[in-house]
Amino acid sequence: MALISDGRFIEDAWRRLADEEALPKTGKFIVSLPRLEHAVEVLGPTATFGVIVPNTTEPSALIAALPRLDLISITFPAFADGRGFSLARLLRRAEFKGELRASGRLVADQYPHAIGCGFDTIEIPDDLADRQDEEQWRGALNAYSMSYQRGYAGRGSILEARRKAVRS
Repeated sequence: MALISDGRFIEDAWRRLADEEALPKTGKFIVSLPRLEHAVEVLGPTATFGVIVPNTTEPSALIAALPRLDLISITFPAFADGRGFSLARLLRRAEFKGELRASGRLVADQYPHAIGCGFDTIEIPDDLADRQDEEQWRGALNAYSMSYQRGYAGRGSILEARRKAVRS
């Protein structure tokens, strides 16, 4: 899997645990949603861990664990299934401050929207990374300076710019 951050392919510092693997005492690791409650109970407050969830997960299933999580990876089973974008926005509204990762078959054209919804990183399969190289992801990230929707990327929305122009 290739990991994209700020339009660049980067090394992944996180390790995804299989359900039968024991929880490590150190390192950055990701558990599945069914293991989350156990991980929260067993791991100390300084443990660095995350969870991978389907894009159909209800945010309420994660709310209690949000303060303990350093990463939430939301799976995208297909590029045409956008439910993960909605889940990301809801988690950011619930004040999740850690890394949000979109994992699956996303395409570079979806990158600006993913960033606007609150994602920090995108994880794609190697075959997709071979077809859409780093240059395409970087270009997609810089394709738009504004959007119609307010987002988490720090860029202003077109509506905000219009309101500001009317006031001037």
